Order: sequence, then C-alpha cells, then structure tokens
Amino acid sequence: MMKRAMDSKTIKALVEAGAIKNVRVIGQGSHFHVEIVTQAGPSIVNTLKGKLKTWSTLDATAKWIHSLGIGRCQVEMGKWQPGQKGLKL
Repeated sequence: MMKRAMDSKTIKALVEAGAIKNVRVIGQGSHFHVEIVTQAGPSIVNTLKGKLKTWSTLDATAKWIHSLGIGRCQVEMGKWQPGQKGLKL
C-alpha cells in the first residue's frame, strides 16, 4: 500500500471532521516523523512545500500534534537512534 502525503492544513480539517482514526509518531535515525491514519489509509505528514516534516525531539513532535487538537498517538521507536548525527541533504 502506497502512503499518501498530507499537510497540517488538511490534518486540521480532518480533526474537525472527526476523520482521524490513529496517529503514529515514528522515530527513524535521529528524527521523528508523523503518520496519520484515516478511513482511506495511512498518510505521511509533509511540509507545505512537499517535503517530509520531521522533528528532532519527541517533545517537539508531541507539541505539534497537540496543537492540531489531537490528544492521543502511538510512538514507534524501534529505528530511532538518539545519538545518531543527522545529515543535511
């Protein structure tokens, strides 16, 4: 299944409509990204410019999710490496 991209404006609309089934915070390398699950399937959160939206800390990720009106999420940290240095690409 191919994951679609979604930006924060779309997520806010889905929250207001009650259409979000699940939110996952995924740790990978030195950063975290978010996956939103709706009836249509999972979507990765992107910036408005279309790039993968990432955070350096779990705290910052949680604050962003909370600011959208979402109060519950799952955290997957199996591939998270807290001491890993990130590459600027």
